Amino acid sequence: MKHHTYFRSSAAFRVRIALNLKGITAEQAFVHLRKGEQAAGPFADLNPHKLVPALEVDGRVLTQSLAIIEYLDEMHPNPPLLPAGPLDRARVRGLALAVACDIHPLNNLRVLQHLKHGMGHFQAEVDSWYRHWIVVGLSALEAQLAREPQTGRFCHGDAPTLADVTLVPQLYNARRFGCDLSGYPTLLRIEEACLAIPAFAEAAPERQPDAE
Repeated sequence: MKHHTYFRSSAAFRVRIALNLKGITAEQAFVHLRKGEQAAGPFADLNPHKLVPALEVDGRVLTQSLAIIEYLDEMHPNPPLLPAGPLDRARVRGLALAVACDIHPLNNLRVLQHLKHGMGHFQAEVDSWYRHWIVVGLSALEAQLAREPQTGRFCHGDAPTLADVTLVPQLYNARRFGCDLSGYPTLLRIEEACLAIPAFAEAAPERQPDAE
């Protein structure tokens, strides 16, 4: 199993957390996104989407972090990252997708680079774009998690799930861009619980071999 990753990619960060939680050791192949290594050469041939993460398993290439994590969860079911009941699974997937589909794509590196280099926006404008969508997305998550009784120590109950695996990297990135997170006490409480688990803490960008 080979995990194509970049230390600052929040999507690759998710997969690192899942691998750690499952106790799986995967070979790491580093793809430097800011140098454009994803856009050409061997990696672009491997993954036409030109995005990390990608996971090579038994001669096949899996893409998209949530699909990779669900594969890992099916193949290595303990500890489970999705609850047993259909409604609970749907809730956890919904929380995860709120990050992976609503927040992250608008603030992905290639979008920010196009705003700056392709459309000529100043860095301050790009940063304002990022923070706007962070506020929209995290405010909704805060409201949902604060009101729903299924929220426990973690996003769902008292064990980490796919929702927590997506939330922690997003909060990490928000801090990198100077976002004020003081208005999200529920999210911060959940993040603190997650980071007390070595699997989360050891997946942090600054602890990766390719960190700069």
